[in-house]
Amino acid sequence: MTDTKGSRDAVVIERIFDVPVDVIWQMWTDPERFKEWFGPTDATIPVAKMDVRVGGRRLVCMEAQTPSGLRSMWFAGEYLQVVPNQLLVYTEFISDEHGNAMPPSEIGMSEGHPTATEVRVELEPLDGVTKMVMTHVGIPSDSPGAAGWTMALDKLAARVATGSRRSRFLFRHVRETFAVRSSTV
Repeated sequence: MTDTKGSRDAVVIERIFDVPVDVIWQMWTDPERFKEWFGPTDATIPVAKMDVRVGGRRLVCMEAQTPSGLRSMWFAGEYLQVVPNQLLVYTEFISDEHGNAMPPSEIGMSEGHPTATEVRVELEPLDGVTKMVMTHVGIPSDSPGAAGWTMALDKLAARVATGSRRSRFLFRHVRETFAVRSSTV
């Protein structure tokens, strides 16, 4: 479900990761893995609850330091399409810590910000690497949200490239290309 009153623009980012498609799928669908990379550079994700099935709910808290202190932002949504290792589509809206929708103005968003948006993640295996196209409908390509997605996907690329003590990811390097463009949906 997308907000019909808001912007119909979309952020579209394409990347190629030098890891198998199931690794990227796990980074999007396993709450502990998602917390490792989601959000802008200085943000952390203390809470990620995901019931990854059609009709399942998601609830994510993103925290970041601001000049006035720590700021928490909650996002909730529902999974609309789930095709393992191929397609993930979910709605996203600003919420409270219980997943109840809140107007975007509650967290300082502009009047025209959509109430609900849609995130679409398409994965395609290509000779041992993974092509990912992420589309966030309702977020203009020149918005802070677009910049946030670019930073988040940079963190994802770094995470799968270097691995960590807690994960088994030991991969060579990440080849990436990306394009952020505005599109009419």
